Amino acid sequence: MATEQEITLESIVANRIATYGFLARLYRKEIDQSLLDEMCKMKYPTNTGNADVDEGYRLICTYLCGIWERTLEELAVDFTKVFLGSGMNAYSAAYPFESVHTSARRLLMQDARDEVLAVYRAAGLAKSDNWKEGEDHIALELEFMQVLCTRALDALNAGDEDKAVDLFMQQYNFLQDHLLNWTPMLVGEMEKFAKTDMYRGLGKLTIGFLKTDREFLEDILEEELAALQEGSSDDDED
Repeated sequence: MATEQEITLESIVANRIATYGFLARLYRKEIDQSLLDEMCKMKYPTNTGNADVDEGYRLICTYLCGIWERTLEELAVDFTKVFLGSGMNAYSAAYPFESVHTSARRLLMQDARDEVLAVYRAAGLAKSDNWKEGEDHIALELEFMQVLCTRALDALNAGDEDKAVDLFMQQYNFLQDHLLNWTPMLVGEMEKFAKTDMYRGLGKLTIGFLKTDREFLEDILEEELAALQEGSSDDDED
């Protein structure tokens, strides 16, 4: 366990990188044997200060304690049920696309997809040819946050504080404008459709972590956010 002296900004950002990557992988595709083995070896915190995070980890641990010879099959079935559904209508699953949850008719490839695509391109990123889904899939949005966190860590290690602050602001804006704008609805539907504690826990962990991460970024950017709010108030008075 790290001592208080060892908990640095760099170590916190490194942990954020790992968590965003972990969540993105769980949403990207079904759990395979390699990932299941890795998850069984992981240590999960029990008292993080966020009730949703704690409940998410508890549910995941509960599931992992009961794995059996058909666990991978059970998880694959649940992944399909939760995120793909029957395809009968727009309400038959917890569809993992921002457009579905932010458009009136729950359609794919709507304004949210165009917006995140523009954000990715502005950051110099392009979608992999291997990815056939929309750019507003939660896995890609989480991976984008992972990329921004990695860039921020590189800036911190290079001593470029201004660049790191700019990247933290980009992360905060993306959380506010996109991930936290629709994941509460996604998680609510995950709780409805999931049959295993794995995916119930994933939903709880996701929303809890994103809210905790927003608090972290608000603390880091306190002065910058206050200046923006002050500037907005001045504009309103004019």
